[in-house]
Amino acid sequence: MKTAIIFASTHGCAETCAGKLAEKLKGEIHRFNLKDKPRVDLASYDRIVIGGSIHAGRIQGSVRRFVDANREALSGGKFGLFLCCMEKGEAAQKEFDAVFPEDIRQKASAVGLFGGAFNFEKMNFITKAIVRKIAKTDKSVSNIDEQAIARFAEEISRD
Repeated sequence: MKTAIIFASTHGCAETCAGKLAEKLKGEIHRFNLKDKPRVDLASYDRIVIGGSIHAGRIQGSVRRFVDANREALSGGKFGLFLCCMEKGEAAQKEFDAVFPEDIRQKASAVGLFGGAFNFEKMNFITKAIVRKIAKTDKSVSNIDEQAIARFAEEISRD
């Protein structure tokens, strides 16, 4: 089984989660950061995973553009979607629903909310100031959900 994990990561959380997911999947796994490789030939993959992270209520534009450009390819194959965000429960689900189109969400074989992280070392001054004010923290914090990643890996691996 050949799997493409395609993601965008602003401060490293989605990239970390893509790596953790790759470790849990069997077969040939290729990871693509949309920042480095904005186009991926999906035809050569049995499974496709697409993910990103939330910043000010939005997912990276490169993820949105990739999903839109590959709607046809996604509708015919096995794929999953994941989102990294600091929200939990219903609030996280609302963010997920807001960033991935409904028709794509409904066709996905697996969906995952992988938690999130604030990585102050990778943030610019303005982003740090916003996070300090909104999240009331001034240091790096991670709440990556390893169990959610494991569940997603099981779901996407089912025949």
